[in-house]
Amino acid sequence: MTKKRKITFILNPISGTHSKEEIPAMIEQIIDQNLFNTEICFTEYAGHAAEIAQQKVNEKVDIVVAVGGDGTVNEVARSLVHTETALAIIPCGSGNGLARHLCLPLDIKKAIAIINSCKIEAYDYGVINDMPFFCTCGMGFDAFISLKFAEAGKRGPITYVENVLKEGLKYKPETYEVSDDTGARKYKAFLIACANASQYGNNAYIAPGATMKDGEMDVIIMEPFTALDAPQIAADLFMKTMHNNSKIKTFRTKTLHITRKQPGAIHYDGDPIMTGREIDVHIEPQGIKILINPEATEDAGQPNFLLNAFSDFFNNINNVREDIERQGHRFQVINKVLLRKLTKL
Repeated sequence: MTKKRKITFILNPISGTHSKEEIPAMIEQIIDQNLFNTEICFTEYAGHAAEIAQQKVNEKVDIVVAVGGDGTVNEVARSLVHTETALAIIPCGSGNGLARHLCLPLDIKKAIAIINSCKIEAYDYGVINDMPFFCTCGMGFDAFISLKFAEAGKRGPITYVENVLKEGLKYKPETYEVSDDTGARKYKAFLIACANASQYGNNAYIAPGATMKDGEMDVIIMEPFTALDAPQIAADLFMKTMHNNSKIKTFRTKTLHITRKQPGAIHYDGDPIMTGREIDVHIEPQGIKILINPEATEDAGQPNFLLNAFSDFFNNINNVREDIERQGHRFQVINKVLLRKLTKL
């Protein structure tokens, strides 16, 4: 008889958009009791998921399942890196980045059923200033909006839009010195993103070709742009053609060092943190074991919840562009009124 594997489900009752009251019963019903000894733990405070996951590593648990949004996934995953304990995901968040990239079902029952197959593979993860990330990290506008969103203390699309409209117009691009193994270059940039997976969120493909198995990160540098450039950038984000845009510079590397003029925000998987002028990013090849969907391969184009706000920003610009095209001669009048109202928010 095959020895049963130990599996622990870490459930964040307040993360994401799904009600989780019925999930324990679903787990009990769907998980193959002949294959697993099952335990369910509930988080009680920020950082608790990481603590539970570390405890389960110490107890030699075979699989730890993150049940929640991208924040819960990051907490659990960072405790499992370079261990024999594998990560599994039941996606219950707004963006479900890693789950989407790995083509895991977003339906909770189907996601639970996948676990019974127990197919596990090793994947890369990244580190920015000692903070692990599994999808994307970066600095500039996306980190700035992440910080504003966190400061707002509430979730939901209205908060995203409020922050983007209020703060996006004030944001000024910064100058960065970017160094990799080919040398150092200076850029004035709207943002710099480092992608282990392919998307920002909301189907905005910041790095369409990124894969978690190549031992490298995709670095995306978005240079300053005008309102006339914005609609094309929006289209490229959603059509996976960012590499064709003249405002976008991309390259791949294992390590990256960035110097900026002053301290500020960075983000790792959408979580913001304030840090200094010096930023180091690198990839840890095949550093985490993940339970995957046996019927699907890694998708080089599935989203990560970094900032739905960032996608909303470009989407709203695109909507304005379409309206302008319809309205024609009313462009300058509408623009002046809109800007005047936004600056009073």
